[in-house]
Amino acid sequence: MAQILAPSTQWQMKLTKNSTTASPITPKMWNSLVMNPKRRGVAKSTKFRVYAVKSENGTVNRMEDLLNLDVAPYTDKIIAEYIWIGGTGIDVRSKSRTISKPVEHPSELPKWNYDGSSTGQAPGEDSEVILYPQAIFRDPFRGGKNILVICDAYTPAGEPIPTNKRYKAAQVFNNEKVLKEVPWYGIEQEYTLLQSNVKWPLGWPVGGYPGPQGPYYCAAGADKSFGRDISDAHYKACLYAGINISGTNGEVMPGQWEYQVGPSVGIEAADHIWCSRYILERITEQAGVVLSLDPKPIEGDWNGAGCHTNYSTKSMREEGGFEVIKKAILNLSLRHMDHIRAYGEGNERRLTGKHETADINTFSWGVANRGCSIRVGRETEAQGKGYLEDRRPSSNMDPYVVTALLAETTLLWEPTLEAEALAAQKVAMKI
Repeated sequence: MAQILAPSTQWQMKLTKNSTTASPITPKMWNSLVMNPKRRGVAKSTKFRVYAVKSENGTVNRMEDLLNLDVAPYTDKIIAEYIWIGGTGIDVRSKSRTISKPVEHPSELPKWNYDGSSTGQAPGEDSEVILYPQAIFRDPFRGGKNILVICDAYTPAGEPIPTNKRYKAAQVFNNEKVLKEVPWYGIEQEYTLLQSNVKWPLGWPVGGYPGPQGPYYCAAGADKSFGRDISDAHYKACLYAGINISGTNGEVMPGQWEYQVGPSVGIEAADHIWCSRYILERITEQAGVVLSLDPKPIEGDWNGAGCHTNYSTKSMREEGGFEVIKKAILNLSLRHMDHIRAYGEGNERRLTGKHETADINTFSWGVANRGCSIRVGRETEAQGKGYLEDRRPSSNMDPYVVTALLAETTLLWEPTLEAEALAAQKVAMKI
């Protein structure tokens, strides 16, 4: 990803009063040459389109007109889409409610509840789970002053449910030592687009394979780039929402893409990733394409999908920061398997030592080496300060878990001197 320079001013973002001046992404599906290979010529529109539905008697259902209704002149009420993480730990769920007036902070929103027995998060005989609003984003689908609300989940007694990873992350990021170090994160989210009817990557021949990897990374052309409309629509939707998205690119495997979120401070990074994933799910839903966060969607000589996490602290960014980075790498080496267990399901299929990955069982680090567990950039080495890149997290990792664990291991956890000395020797690092 591009070099991370400074965090966004959207840290602890509040909605501005003039947020309605931006044009929302209307709920229309775009015309796509990729989606419709029989169509010739250049697509004239990249707007979403919900196709009119013909009833049995031939009349046209004007659903598009209703979806585009501007209700602002008639009511102060807004629609809030409450979003939470489901029972698998990776699925996003949501439902809507009417709020009496626009709000600027999550504390102004009411708590809500849902049926946890239907999401694998509560038993049927005691199924109520309570949603606590935690972060607000503008809604790119409904526009206006409508909002998306990232929530975490609790029992009626106020205890975080097991799948609520945000709760522990907030405890880490509210620690005085962590607050003092102002941790920055830049997260590179890779994903794969699949054809909905066959669950095979977009642009691949059904039941067959494209040419070998090489021409697809950051490429242009109908024979090399598949799903650009989705990537671009997602990019703009995230900017509209207030997500600190910093870039996007086509990936090495055809049908695979990446976007970057950050630099963001503390828990904001994870909130932004979760909201960006929700928006991507909604866009692929409208496109009739399946979003996959599987770390190795296609076995064989194809790159997997990761979620590389760039990380720095205040001390790393100041003079002498390279020594602080090396000390952090030592700590990370000592807790390597703890991190691996927390870095996503199915990651062993991706971290093989091939395809720009390190072997899952061996910790390594290097300057500009993409085959290591931890990569340090050339510029960081040259300037003697900067950030490190943890290349181990998989595409389906929980950003609350990964960001908090990085802060905990490097700022709060203290190894014994003996363990530190052995680790320094093992990873050939002088401290």
